[in-house]
Amino acid sequence: MVPSALEGGPPVVLYPDECWFCGCCVGHCPTPGAISMNHPLNQRAAWKRKETGEFFRIGMKNPPPPNLRPPVGGW
Repeated sequence: MVPSALEGGPPVVLYPDECWFCGCCVGHCPTPGAISMNHPLNQRAAWKRKETGEFFRIGMKNPPPPNLRPPVGGW
């Protein structure tokens, strides 16, 4: 991003199609809270419970309890 031509205006994104959604711009922004990252739906981690069909996403309000069972092949 580069500063806009107008002082105090929004930044100009030069190559928006080349965004990798890494979040570096959010981490290096000198003004806290000025920008935020909203990842596309296909890049958000999600899982579905086989037994009940429940669908879960990272960051949801009521996530399931952690799975403490060891993997099939052992730790």
